[in-house]
Amino acid sequence: MTQAPSIDAVQKMLGEQGYVCGRALATVVFLSLRLGRPLFLEGEAGVGKTEIAKAIAAALGRRLIRLQCYEGLDAASAVYDWNFPAQMVAIRTAEAAGGADRGALQTELFSDDFLIERPLLQAMRPDPAGAPVLLIDELDRTDEPFEAFLLEALSDFQVTIPELGTIKAPEPPIVILTSNRTREVHDALKRRCLYHWVDYPDFDREMEILHARAPEAAETLSRQVVAFVQTLRTEDLFKKPGVAETIDWAKCLLALDVIDLSPEVIADTLGAILKYQDDIQKLQGSEAKRILDQAKASLEPA
Repeated sequence: MTQAPSIDAVQKMLGEQGYVCGRALATVVFLSLRLGRPLFLEGEAGVGKTEIAKAIAAALGRRLIRLQCYEGLDAASAVYDWNFPAQMVAIRTAEAAGGADRGALQTELFSDDFLIERPLLQAMRPDPAGAPVLLIDELDRTDEPFEAFLLEALSDFQVTIPELGTIKAPEPPIVILTSNRTREVHDALKRRCLYHWVDYPDFDREMEILHARAPEAAETLSRQVVAFVQTLRTEDLFKKPGVAETIDWAKCLLALDVIDLSPEVIADTLGAILKYQDDIQKLQGSEAKRILDQAKASLEPA
């Protein structure tokens, strides 16, 4: 079953997979599963858009099929390809044997035996465990022609291979599309989906996430880490750290046996939370101490 009985059940289901989400996101996931509609998630990189697809697949016991988008991705690359080396071997073998029927050979060459299935075609195939979860990740990296192709694929849940005909999914896959909003995705595609903006979590939510993903971190250190990252996001940075960076940083600090944040520790581990040299440069010297002092002050009782 892809239908969760309630929104609360969705929150619990995802929580059991280590994915902590608010009621708004749980609601749109619930509706996507109940109505069989694709789910379109937008937000900054590192806020958990990709992770929710993994959590849904794990919670439902479904196969996760990921199509990682990139500039220049076309329909053929996303759907199928032919195994040309194997086809050439089959042709040479037929020629060596002699007397091969040309029509029969062509039928054999363009059969399932030589077909390489890409993510979209894989998602259309029947699966004993049920319809898979199809993650179309970072759609904003592709070009508009690919978006136009997706309109048909996601409307009818079918793809066409000229040599084999149309292949239709016996049960529509659970589709999740993500975008980091490096460009606007066309409205026609968004209208076919349920939409949700995944924002940075507040302090309490990020603490819940850190407890779920790095439970070995001490409470004091976890609070300092989250407070520092939350304060850092208010700074003028080229790329603000996401939740993924919060988790990575906490794990790095644990590996170094850190029990209390200090400007020196922050300077040594900035590469875990900031990924651009210009941003790292801004936190050199007294800046890290200023932000740390501000973060610790926010933790003090009013």
